[in-house]
Amino acid sequence: MIKKVGVVSRCDKPGAVGIAKEIIEHLREKLDVFVDPGTAVELGMEGLPVGRMRQESVDLIIAVGGDGTVLRAIQHMDDPLPVMGVNMGTVGFLVDVDAEEALHTIDSILTGFQVDERFRLDVWINDAKLPPATNEVVIITAHPAKILGYKVWVDDRKLEELRADGLVIATPTGSTAYAMSAGGPIVDPRVDATVVVPLAPFKLSSRPWAIPGQSSIKVELLLPDKEAVVVVDGQYSQGISSNDVIRIEKAANPARFVRIKDNGFYDKVKSKLY
Repeated sequence: MIKKVGVVSRCDKPGAVGIAKEIIEHLREKLDVFVDPGTAVELGMEGLPVGRMRQESVDLIIAVGGDGTVLRAIQHMDDPLPVMGVNMGTVGFLVDVDAEEALHTIDSILTGFQVDERFRLDVWINDAKLPPATNEVVIITAHPAKILGYKVWVDDRKLEELRADGLVIATPTGSTAYAMSAGGPIVDPRVDATVVVPLAPFKLSSRPWAIPGQSSIKVELLLPDKEAVVVVDGQYSQGISSNDVIRIEKAANPARFVRIKDNGFYDKVKSKLY
């Protein structure tokens, strides 16, 4: 039985804040509702950071927006709570509920729900840890039309050395996002694998790789005086230079999603991406 719910929304989109307000008002008489600070400011109420909601024994997060809103909420949690996404965007691969169905769907899970777990990636630049990735880590040139050199290691064995515009390291969850657009494979979330996809490689033999999910991946930049950026889930970015080493490994705590539909991953791919 659900007793406490957190609500987050895409604050720069009035429609999302409006739906969040409807959800909050709908639930307030039934259970305790906590609201992220950005949404709370828009609605004139007290807010609580998403990262602190587990401490308040919140049972699940309702994220109103699109995939970015879901990813941003998960990124703020060390041990993510289950997230249910309400779609206010376009494709919305991580959001299963349309806005007009939100209240009915929420009521249907108040007595309990199933959870899908998806592994995340921990990311380090040298010894500094970045926020974990649910979708992907992208290492890309900081200047358009400037190519970078990469050396990629998997468990201390050299996987690839190439020049390219960038490199995507994606989870199965992220295989349907940037990695897919760059020519990578679609990976069933049940597969324990990480996908490495070069972006516009200047090498005919460079192709996407699927490697064991438990692998430790290390990336070095080869061309001196070239600036690059590490982007995590499109939500966090940090500049790097040729002296920096990026290390990526499976995170201890997975992302968690409220299972709304049982039509399966393959049906979702067909309905969302075809």
